[in-house]
Amino acid sequence: MEKIINLAVIAHVDSGKSTLVDAMLQQAGVFDERDVLEERVMDSDDIERERGITIYSKNCSVNYKGHKLNIVDTPGHADFSSEVERIIQTVDTVILLVDSAEGPMPQTRFVLNKALEIGLKPILLINKVDKQDRRVEEVIDLVYELFMELDATDEQLEFPILYGMARQGIVRYELEDTNEDIQPLFETILSHTEVYPDKNDEPLQMQVSSLAYDSYVGRIGIGRLFSGTLSKGEWIAVVDNDGKVDRKQINHLYIYKGLNRVEVDKAYSGDIVQISGISDISIGDTLNNPDHINPLPALIIEEPTLSMMFMVNSSPFAGKDGKYVTSRNIRERLDRELEVNIGLKVEDTDSADVFNVSGRGELHLSILIENMRREGFELAISKPQVITKQIDGRTYEPIEEVVFDIPEAYSGTIISQMNLRQGELFDMETKGSMVKQYWKVPTRGLIGFRGDFINMTHGEGTMVRQLSGYEPLKGSVPQRQNGSMVSVDTGVTMTYSIFNLQERGQFFIGTQTDVYEGMIVGISSRNTDMEINPTKFKKATGVRSAGKDEAMKLTPPIPLTLEYALEFIRDDELVEVTPNHLRLRKKFLKAHERKQQSRRSDS
Repeated sequence: MEKIINLAVIAHVDSGKSTLVDAMLQQAGVFDERDVLEERVMDSDDIERERGITIYSKNCSVNYKGHKLNIVDTPGHADFSSEVERIIQTVDTVILLVDSAEGPMPQTRFVLNKALEIGLKPILLINKVDKQDRRVEEVIDLVYELFMELDATDEQLEFPILYGMARQGIVRYELEDTNEDIQPLFETILSHTEVYPDKNDEPLQMQVSSLAYDSYVGRIGIGRLFSGTLSKGEWIAVVDNDGKVDRKQINHLYIYKGLNRVEVDKAYSGDIVQISGISDISIGDTLNNPDHINPLPALIIEEPTLSMMFMVNSSPFAGKDGKYVTSRNIRERLDRELEVNIGLKVEDTDSADVFNVSGRGELHLSILIENMRREGFELAISKPQVITKQIDGRTYEPIEEVVFDIPEAYSGTIISQMNLRQGELFDMETKGSMVKQYWKVPTRGLIGFRGDFINMTHGEGTMVRQLSGYEPLKGSVPQRQNGSMVSVDTGVTMTYSIFNLQERGQFFIGTQTDVYEGMIVGISSRNTDMEINPTKFKKATGVRSAGKDEAMKLTPPIPLTLEYALEFIRDDELVEVTPNHLRLRKKFLKAHERKQQSRRSDS
């Protein structure tokens, strides 16, 4: 029986959560001299490593002075907040990581609010105090203001403050200290947080907060053992979210040691455990003794704000790349995702080939699409649509709090754009040559804006978003100004045709690329769609003259990423996603079909 404290590291994206966890593992002796140390060791997923963000909550543990510290690394992006919401329920304290220059950001507010609501007493760690533009005192004042806005209790307001440089593995009590280790953080955790009380003699109570899958043992339920003990081979009662009770047997029982899960015969109250043998176990299920049923409240997760249509790929190139192309394949994959991705919602539509998938934002849904294409799926995706609510007979829409950090020269441009998109500026501060603007903007006003924002600020600005609530429907929001360049032929693109057409717009494709009729190959310089033939080649003649056949220089094509594609498309367009290609296309591939549809819409 160990002294157990569970803690979560919460912060905004890029504040240094995963780097801090690396330092805690390293200095607690989890790795030996032979281990090859990787940066952000907890970000084990391929997409997490590529993008440098945490998407899935993960657990590990360290031992310090006779205490077992279970550490949870949480996502920092608002779109994955459903991961954070349920993990917060399983911890005894949170380390709130705040950048010494940026201060608390919108996502910090959301996660901190969840922690304060359930009575946790946070520890504040001001990170990156070696920055030249640090403003430590001001940031601490901003954190106090945030705590008061969130109705923190007097006890919660007496949080300890530490100063760190997570990348160097240093945490200090005071800025002037000279220690070169992370020991003050461990000591503060022990002094500030009570060890989980001994509840081994009480009836079993555990709630599943996340799921994993193992090819050998099948589905694994992960959660905190709130009371009682669990033994390998024990018969238990599983109570689902609807109150239905099933009697099941535990096949394997695991706990965390360092980064690994270790099989044990018995687990004790307070620990985070993994169990296998229950094939239909789901998030939110409670485990009880068969003779003492006492389920915990169901996990309540914030509602989705954005939806997209996932469709069977019907383009002329369908089936060339992917292994899984049918509606049955797509439905089965979405059902599997629903088991572990609690913030997702999938609904059937009038068509058997189309599914309405809702999530917390564009990134939340695009990560799912990216995972599916890597697994060999082909599908078509529609333009994201905002999910509205009806309250007292009025339509309400999701509103986001947006923070822009931009060079002063572009401040007026952003204000002009946000006003067009029904935004409300509620705060602005200038520091040197940079301006920080705080806006409340309808979610639909931000769809497709990220690409424009990068262009407007010449890549020098940053934009941070966080859902703040619902408000009555605002006015109209402008759509993309430029039309699409649509291919009228199927074939292979030629240098000759692209060279002669590049004055009329920017291309997404280069030469020797397969295209089909109705495929979008670029952005038109006009505000209407332009039908072009990129497969045209130069007619061969016997005439030769100086300069006639000089090299044709082509402008490099715009690189097409999934996020950019989803932001770019209009209501009558789709993104075709396959394991090897991303293409844009019109819903109706033939020109006469598009004209007929346009007439119907106008009438």
